[in-house]
Amino acid sequence: MKKVIYPKVGGPDSIEIITEKLEEAVESQVKVRVYRAGINFADLMMRQGLYGSNPDFPFTPGYEISGIIIGMGGDVENLKIGDRVIAMTGFGGYAEEVIINSNRIIPIPNNVSFDQAAAIPVTYGTAYHMLVYLGGIKEGDSVLIHHAAGGVGTAAAQICKSFGAELIIGTASKSKKEFVESLGMYFVDRDSEDFVEVCKKLTNGKGVHQAIDPVAGKHLMRSYNSLRNGGKLHCFGASSAVPKEKRSIIAALRMVINTPKFNPMKMMNSNKAIFGVHMGRMDNEEIFRSHLKELGRLLEKGHIDPIIDSVWRFEEVSNAQKHMHQRKNKGKVLLDFSPKK
Repeated sequence: MKKVIYPKVGGPDSIEIITEKLEEAVESQVKVRVYRAGINFADLMMRQGLYGSNPDFPFTPGYEISGIIIGMGGDVENLKIGDRVIAMTGFGGYAEEVIINSNRIIPIPNNVSFDQAAAIPVTYGTAYHMLVYLGGIKEGDSVLIHHAAGGVGTAAAQICKSFGAELIIGTASKSKKEFVESLGMYFVDRDSEDFVEVCKKLTNGKGVHQAIDPVAGKHLMRSYNSLRNGGKLHCFGASSAVPKEKRSIIAALRMVINTPKFNPMKMMNSNKAIFGVHMGRMDNEEIFRSHLKELGRLLEKGHIDPIIDSVWRFEEVSNAQKHMHQRKNKGKVLLDFSPKK
């Protein structure tokens, strides 16, 4: 079987594809023939050596996949060969086949496509964990979403609407204005408008109930200032450390230096909360499984519908990542590992 590897720190053109024989699943393991693998911004940071939680080089990235079970160990229950499934792989998802523990796999209904399924675990799982599990979003709430046209941004917008949020503010580049507004968000041009002022203006000076920030650096404090008394800020990325395709140590250091240090006493006085979210580091499998089950219910009811920006054959993985580096995607970017017809 073929798989993608990051042989060393580098740009998209450093990515390689190798052939390797995969062993059989044993005990509680399941072997899946991958059809789609999701690309996340974290994958780009890993390739540049800026993520901090990836395996040593060389390694295969890929947090999430959808596919078909082709083998399993003798201890697996409630699954069978031929089942269509989604899986949270952690790493190793950019491959034609993966072996993973059965507790990280959930079957998908026949009416859910492989594209939809692969778009759910990281983007929708992250958005749901922040807004619902941690944030307790409810009808009438206001939410600020940065990178509103990306995978997590579009997922967050749909989840906000499904829970009855009254005001959803989305920041993005000017070229994505129409797209962001089509998702029911109030568009803010990230390059020419002050989103803090907009949030205050649209909420009669109070600020928003929740904000999700994948940018970090000095941007994080501005998101914090957009909150009302009792508001919640979710930090789940550091895109300001990766402005280009190739690694920039200067940009990474600038992000670290400019990331604010929050004073707990001042936070107490304003009743604000800050959550750091990294779904790949979550060690409670039951929480994530419950998220996926609830998201599956929302999908079947039509309350969410993953927006797929593009699907690239895995041989084009370098170009797919360049597409994301250039901030061209509107929704989820996927890799196609399905057998060629």
